[in-house]
Amino acid sequence: MPINVGQRLAVAWPAFVGTKPEDNVFSQYWTLNRLKEGKAFKGLDGGTSIQGPIEYAVNSTVSPISAYQTLDTTHVDVFDQYDFQWKIYGGTAVLSSQDMAENQGSSKKIDLLASTMENLKKSMMDQLSVGIHSNGTGSSSLQIGGLQSIVASAPTTGTVGSINRATYSFWRNQQTAGTQTSSAFDNLRGAMRTIYNACSNGYSTDHPEFFVFTSTDFAGYESLLVANERFTDKTVGDGGFKNEVLKFKGATVSYDGDCPSGTGYALNTNYLKLAYLNGYWMKGYPAVDPANQLVEVFKIETKANMFTNNPRHLGVITAIT
Repeated sequence: MPINVGQRLAVAWPAFVGTKPEDNVFSQYWTLNRLKEGKAFKGLDGGTSIQGPIEYAVNSTVSPISAYQTLDTTHVDVFDQYDFQWKIYGGTAVLSSQDMAENQGSSKKIDLLASTMENLKKSMMDQLSVGIHSNGTGSSSLQIGGLQSIVASAPTTGTVGSINRATYSFWRNQQTAGTQTSSAFDNLRGAMRTIYNACSNGYSTDHPEFFVFTSTDFAGYESLLVANERFTDKTVGDGGFKNEVLKFKGATVSYDGDCPSGTGYALNTNYLKLAYLNGYWMKGYPAVDPANQLVEVFKIETKANMFTNNPRHLGVITAIT
């Protein structure tokens, strides 16, 4: 007697491959990981905000004088401070007692708890990466004040770190356009050269450390290079960001899926930081059992923000075509 389809399905288990869910959602977050790798990633011990002193003016009493000339004793303000507010990111994962009970012993196909918590952490990284490339106005301005704010395409307007850029020119980042002249990306290298030199500000050793673009604009830059110019660096950190990078005047050139279209940044981590409150970077909390549900709630929290202490060493290329 031939067996029917239902019987045929019942006589064998499916071939189940692997014990860890394959990631079909998340990206590499190149910029976020690059900032986390070195001196840009700063843990701070408390405080209601991120503040630091800056020197912003020349002492105007200094001038050539004659032998018996009276000196100018006017007090000159030459110091001020920036002030960036902390931003809070939070998330939860909820597992029912039924799911936990079924996901054990020989019937367990994946480690449900570990995989769920890993997804929660990557979801947090995803939102932080979006924030790093934002202007800080998302979620009713609760978002991180990102590159579109700190390294703005219109650097003569707006307030950054409680300092008004319209009033104080020293607090403005560098900006240039990468608009094509006759063919695609034909002005990109010239724009990179312009912004690199502007960010260096006359310093012989203090230059942009890396450029970040969209994948399209990265490919445009790559298309401009001849074979012997394709100096690559595949060893930038160990944070999981393994996409190929190129070089420009010693600076790393790479791409990030969260970078705004038509925009590229020239960045120096001496002057761009990602700060967090100590103990509150991806902080996990003990599971909570609600009184009226058979579930466990797992929470995660990050208190952080980006800040700059000298935006004139940071630059943006706009209108890349």
